Amino acid sequence: MIEVRKFTFNPFQENTYVIANEKKNCFIVDPGCYDRREQALLKQFIASEGLKPVGLLNTHCHIDHVFGNKFASETYGLSPVIHPIEEAMLAAVPRVAELYNLDYDPSPDAVFYEGDEIFLDDEKFEILFTPGHSPGHIVLYHAASKTLIAGDVLFRKSIGRTDLPGGDHDTLIESIKEKVFALPDDTKVYPGHMEETEIGYEKKHNPFLA
Repeated sequence: MIEVRKFTFNPFQENTYVIANEKKNCFIVDPGCYDRREQALLKQFIASEGLKPVGLLNTHCHIDHVFGNKFASETYGLSPVIHPIEEAMLAAVPRVAELYNLDYDPSPDAVFYEGDEIFLDDEKFEILFTPGHSPGHIVLYHAASKTLIAGDVLFRKSIGRTDLPGGDHDTLIESIKEKVFALPDDTKVYPGHMEETEIGYEKKHNPFLA
């Protein structure tokens, strides 16, 4: 099975996830570590747990979710994997990074497509294409544990903002209702901001999806 560890990083309070299996291999998802202190926290955890990062995955490429891509790339020899539609968003990151006095250069190593599967050894994650917050947004679903790494699609009693470039409210609502809400009600949702939730809870209590 898998274990999910959350770190909340950077001024945007973004959730970075380390997903590990019993063999001590792990994925780093949406590394948002902004400064050396946050980089050290992530590195120290991975080292103390004896983990080996084997994948650097981005649900989407807004700056708060990729602050740490360069650090993860240089430290672990990984390049980010993104949806191809998100390449334009990633290409804009260096200009945005300048506002934060950051140097950013990692280019994607591979891409996700709707219906793809990605494996952490024997643990299978399904790729669901969920645009709306960002044009190439994806989520990762681990059916065996009913775990969803949701990026900025769905939050506890809220949804991702759609006023950023490439955002579209109707598209986001469609993504949630047709893709995310098709998952079991007891699926645990690990969002890109704020605390965890469950699909069934959001169906009943999310005011944006009534």
